[in-house]
Amino acid sequence: MRFIFSIFQVVFFILIIDLYVFKAINIVCKKYHNKTIRIIFNIFYWGISVFFIILFICVRLNHKEVRDYHTLTFFFNIIGIFLLFYVSKIVIIIFHLIEDIICLIRRIFIKNKNRIRIISKIGFIISIIPFIFIFYGMFYGRYNYKINYNEIKYDNLPQNFNGFKIVQISDFHLGTLNGNNKQLQKIVSIINSLKPDVIIFTGDLVNNFADEVKGTESIISKLKAKYGKYSVLGNHDYGDYTKWRSPVDKENNLKQLILWHKILGFKLLLNRADSINLNGQKIAILGVENWGLPPFHKYGNIFEALDDAKNIPFKILLSHDPSHWSKEVKDQTDIALTLSGHTHGFQFGYKFGNKQWSPIQYKYPQWSGLYKDNNQYLYVNTGIGVIGFPGRIGMPPEITVIVLKSK
Repeated sequence: MRFIFSIFQVVFFILIIDLYVFKAINIVCKKYHNKTIRIIFNIFYWGISVFFIILFICVRLNHKEVRDYHTLTFFFNIIGIFLLFYVSKIVIIIFHLIEDIICLIRRIFIKNKNRIRIISKIGFIISIIPFIFIFYGMFYGRYNYKINYNEIKYDNLPQNFNGFKIVQISDFHLGTLNGNNKQLQKIVSIINSLKPDVIIFTGDLVNNFADEVKGTESIISKLKAKYGKYSVLGNHDYGDYTKWRSPVDKENNLKQLILWHKILGFKLLLNRADSINLNGQKIAILGVENWGLPPFHKYGNIFEALDDAKNIPFKILLSHDPSHWSKEVKDQTDIALTLSGHTHGFQFGYKFGNKQWSPIQYKYPQWSGLYKDNNQYLYVNTGIGVIGFPGRIGMPPEITVIVLKSK
């Protein structure tokens, strides 16, 4: 019964929106009498509605869980197309509803039955704006890579590391790249042109499945850094968001993903630490498994990683979820710099100079850019890839450059 009710709710929601928008269209275009164009438009308009209704019913009737990334990517693309049309329709509804209320008041109080159409017309014009933004985000914004440069000064940075260049990337979500290796090659070229001393990847290589990496290894493995490439796992890498046939399948998927990190040339740090030695001076690179607030799992153990680096004063931590910094890192450890990802900047928002906003900030106080508490820093990279909505609006994919400086 609950299953049938959920289908009814969505179908009802879509039909109510489409019927009300159709009413608005007929009122605004009342004087347009070309019958052929009206028939073509009606077929197109209701065809989209029927398409989404049938698609949703088919998905709900299919009891098999999504077990391959191609299907998941298809669903994400459908989400994008749905938003492309229905966000604009909701804008039309808001304006048309205001017009209906005004017309009702005019009829009741001043007995004026003449229909005003200007508010609905304004709604139709304004509805073009979200359509353009969503279209842009899906087909251009998600590939408009931005390089963010940062310089951080420390009292305790070993002198030999003055000017040390870190390039951070995060959240590839390779499955939703959908085989677009041309874009992947572009990312690799940009990063290599920066001539990094070290490359840091802060998790979510895939959406769920290790197979998402297949076909990308010959490109990603070309990333070059003078002193190596380090990585950690993100919440999506564990395969927690799909139903596996057995626990063994899930475990094997994770083992395969760990192997992929090695094939790609990354040193994957699972609650461990490594060090970089420059002429006898060292800094430590620590990496923890995903550590998140509910509903995300806490696989990470920062104390194991710290134990590996207890004899090295200057420490850099890789931790996928930025909430880890405020809960276990700052004021509780001697970690100088934490690098995180995870938020994607919600893939929606804006950045103008020092001003930035995104809905994600109401869940994550540290969600994008550089944060400081005393002499401890956190940098949150908003990611390269996408998840859910297959686009980015005002929140471009990010490649971060951090240069360490001695005071």
